[in-house]
Amino acid sequence: MRSGLSGKYWRGGLTLLFAAGIFAFWKFGYPQALSYQEQNQLFLFSGDYFWKDVRVAGGLSAWLSEFLVQFYYVEWLGALILALLFACLQRLTWVYIKRLTTRWRALWFIVSFIPALLLLGVMGDHNVLLAFPVAVVLAVAIAVLMRRASLWWDLLIIPICFWLVGSTMWIYVALRLFDKGLRHCYLRLWLAPYLLGVQLLAAYTVLSLWSPVTVIRGNGYYRIPYPYTDYTFGFNKDVYELLRQDYLVRNERWDEIIRRAEKYQPKTPFSSVCVNLALAKKHQLAERMFDFYQSGRDALVMPIFRDNMSDMPTSEVFWHLGMINSCLRYSFDLQEAILNAKRSSRLTKRLTQCYIINGKYEVAQKHLALLKKTLFYRRWALETERIMQSEAAINAHPVYGRKRQLRFKTEMLYNYNEIDKMFGLLFVNDPSNTLALDYFMAQMLLRGDVDGFINHLPWAQQYGGYQQMPRGYRDALQCIQAGGNLPGSSYAKYIKFMSETGRVRKPE
Repeated sequence: MRSGLSGKYWRGGLTLLFAAGIFAFWKFGYPQALSYQEQNQLFLFSGDYFWKDVRVAGGLSAWLSEFLVQFYYVEWLGALILALLFACLQRLTWVYIKRLTTRWRALWFIVSFIPALLLLGVMGDHNVLLAFPVAVVLAVAIAVLMRRASLWWDLLIIPICFWLVGSTMWIYVALRLFDKGLRHCYLRLWLAPYLLGVQLLAAYTVLSLWSPVTVIRGNGYYRIPYPYTDYTFGFNKDVYELLRQDYLVRNERWDEIIRRAEKYQPKTPFSSVCVNLALAKKHQLAERMFDFYQSGRDALVMPIFRDNMSDMPTSEVFWHLGMINSCLRYSFDLQEAILNAKRSSRLTKRLTQCYIINGKYEVAQKHLALLKKTLFYRRWALETERIMQSEAAINAHPVYGRKRQLRFKTEMLYNYNEIDKMFGLLFVNDPSNTLALDYFMAQMLLRGDVDGFINHLPWAQQYGGYQQMPRGYRDALQCIQAGGNLPGSSYAKYIKFMSETGRVRKPE
């Protein structure tokens, strides 16, 4: 008896230690993953939102996961939810494993952690939705509850629970076969085919919008629908560093972006845009731009890509510059590119802000009506709704008023190939917009526009707020004077690489 209690305590202690490790893993190691998941959905407390999810197979697990993901807005809550979920899977696994034998209990208990660790690897793919681990835990939990029930109950349980949790019911079938099928071999002849038949029937009738393969593999577990899925296992360093940079941009943690880039920076335009924005916000772009990786002409802003992530930092650049219409267009395209047809909490808020600045109050009100049905954005929506009642309050607001001052005053067409001219016009529109001036000068350096850079250096000297010419400008000027051949020059290295790949012309 005493030995049994002792074993119970140390096993409980290991589970708690495991949960603590999972909490630390997400909270301190990968908070960007929590932010990414939260910003790609907009959970609404409404009956319509609930029925839209549960009316399809796996809908309950999808709704539950979206309910939980909204708490990722507070990082420690998101990490705690995941820690509890992984701990539940480990304990449920132990319920089955301990029935194998009464010997070597300590070893078998260690084995019970393997499914949870495998699930952690699966969730390394940032497009795996929380609906998958939730559905796995629910399937195992249902099997635990049904352990003593007759297999004939499965005629009813399988179709009902398939509708609630989706294709992870295959896990339920496997566990039921483990419980009963080993002693009753004939049960293998109908249990698995019965579930397959239920899935195919659902695919061909109620779920006619999806193919049978989609239903069998799982609908709602992955952000990108089949057959375009490309699953990965584990945590890709570059992918998660890019997610981290976007997460830091979202929270305006500019110093941390720069510190991390000093140690490691992915060689992508996405990363260049994030780092350059951080440098510009800290008024270091002119000094240190070419100390970091620059992808080329797209290192300050990127052309539009049709996915839910690539344009995020560019949209933020436009927001901080005061190019509100460009920010609006990029944000709208980002939201429409979420392939599981969900709205984005982060983008819905940004779209609302853009509409308010542009005076489109009726459209803004429609977005606010959605945000008022959320948990973590409701307070902001109510406060914003109050401000919208007064034009004077909007103009006096530190964000909306300032952005109205910075934005273009006349209609103009957006032309990515002449983005440097747009930066210049933005600065001419308001000379206090030194961020636009920094971007204007930097874009000319990126494209190798020697004459434009030299001709506009007086702008930087007069309006840039520098006591002396920034180091980056001095380096670029010396490189230009040396015809591009200046040993030790950061700008010379950039020009050499770009000219070798045909992306810029070498200074002459």
